[in-house]
Amino acid sequence: MEWQGILTLATLFSVLSTLMLTRFSADLVLMAALALLLIVGVLTPSEALVGFGNPGVITIATLYVVAAGLKETGAVQWIARRLLGHPKTAKGAQLRMIAPTGVLSAFMNNTAVVAMFIPAIQDWAQRLGISPSKLLLPLSYAAILGGTCTLIGTSTNLVVDGLLQSELDIHLGLFELAWVGVPLLLIGGAFLVLFGSKLLPDRGGVREELNQVREYGVEVEVVDSGPLVGKSIAEAGLRALNYGYLAEIERDDRLITAVEPDRVLQAGDRLYFIGAPECASELRRIQGLRPASGNVHKLDVANHQRCLVEVVLGPEFPALGKTVRDSQFRTRFNAVIFSLAREGKRVPGKLGDITFRVGDTLLLETSHQFVEQYRFRRDFLLVSALNDSTPPDFRKAPTALGILALMVLASASGLFPIMEAAFMAAGGMIVSGCLTASRARRSLDLPVLVIIAASFALGNAMTVTGAADWIVGGLLSIGDLSPWQVLILVYLLTVMFTELITNNAAAVLMFPIALALAQKLDVSVLPFAVAVMFAASASFITPLGYQTNLMVYGPGRYKFSDYVKIGLPLSLIAGAVSVTLIPMVWSF
Repeated sequence: MEWQGILTLATLFSVLSTLMLTRFSADLVLMAALALLLIVGVLTPSEALVGFGNPGVITIATLYVVAAGLKETGAVQWIARRLLGHPKTAKGAQLRMIAPTGVLSAFMNNTAVVAMFIPAIQDWAQRLGISPSKLLLPLSYAAILGGTCTLIGTSTNLVVDGLLQSELDIHLGLFELAWVGVPLLLIGGAFLVLFGSKLLPDRGGVREELNQVREYGVEVEVVDSGPLVGKSIAEAGLRALNYGYLAEIERDDRLITAVEPDRVLQAGDRLYFIGAPECASELRRIQGLRPASGNVHKLDVANHQRCLVEVVLGPEFPALGKTVRDSQFRTRFNAVIFSLAREGKRVPGKLGDITFRVGDTLLLETSHQFVEQYRFRRDFLLVSALNDSTPPDFRKAPTALGILALMVLASASGLFPIMEAAFMAAGGMIVSGCLTASRARRSLDLPVLVIIAASFALGNAMTVTGAADWIVGGLLSIGDLSPWQVLILVYLLTVMFTELITNNAAAVLMFPIALALAQKLDVSVLPFAVAVMFAASASFITPLGYQTNLMVYGPGRYKFSDYVKIGLPLSLIAGAVSVTLIPMVWSF
């Protein structure tokens, strides 16, 4: 092996060590590796940058836009509320959650599915009296397992498919992976339902920290002829929110202070919640509720441009000493006051009668431009937007789901390749108004796309320098191995990589090794490529290997040992199912 191969292996080792032992971001590390290999002449510019034009990477970027359209319309919450139901036990809850999560993850980006389900599952767990820690990690695992069922279910599948297209001109069908993915989802899901309650910890959720944050009062109204009319408080999902609680109901000028979970909601009921600022965001995502303040509907801001903002009143605020009603706040600032807190506590009484004081904290509904416009003005000491607080447009949810269904049908029928179908679906989301162009741009997760694209440079370097062949020679020197034994070896190595770094980087780095092994054995490369797909997705043992595992880490109050306890047996089950079924579907 020449110096180029030695440098490539040294770079690979440095990348792995840096990702494991330091806090440098993965996109920065991999771009540094790409630059090094390009500058020293190991790779040509076209070889180094090939990942940025790979069909799999472009498809992933386009699917981010499709997922954003589903998120902006509240389509996932819309589905979740209809499918989750009211199971009586933790096992029943896990079963009701795993099925829709697995199905949705087969056709959507896993990260988007988990991000949208986390608040719904937390709310649901509180309503059922189950600890969120019993459900959130199975949520992540179900999304991972569901993503293996189709070509578009996870970015890993698209990355490896892109490599197969560019290297060997092999195109996998949309549902070709289902022969292994569906049994894996069923068996893995059954394991989570049967043993999840025993292996998962029982820890409280975010709501237990409610008394440590700023406390607001938020008033909302039950919409006439909406989906909540005739439902009980518990059935509507209002019994125990993550960031607040229902304190009282005003009905026909009568105040109901003891709110029982079985009390039935009526049209026009005004519900008064007490909680953290995020409580307002949470309530805005529930279909059938609207802010009780009529001023919200007079706000001259389109729905998709709205967000919730916290401001602290400064000494030069022009309406100090005036009541909220007399201040003409909406006219002056094009913003509506949702609630007011003073010294970290809500101020009792009607909002319109409260007099402004210096230091009061207001929760506003306004436009995204408000933050930039008033950040440095002396009216307010602090201006801070709440993340992800734009209210979903539920009217567009059926349209967004229809676009997703058409994309799947177009790809599954062979009418269009998946990349073209994804482009049309993304365009459909924007044209139909499910998503604005600016939101579409912001939906692209550039660090993830850079990680994937830059990983291709390392994979390319391993091929062109002979480093992959050198590794293969070392593996085959172990003994006279059969193709099935080599398949197991490829699977294990990929799982090890994906647990230590990231799933996409692991897939790109292992692909040239799998390709070289298949060529040395003179057998089909497909079983090995598919093994890399499934193994790279099988990140269950640590919170680091897969983004969805990390997303539930905080909300579920998990420890590293929790992942090992349930993830290790699940990883062994996934490996056994995969290496048994793959040779049956794709022969050597």
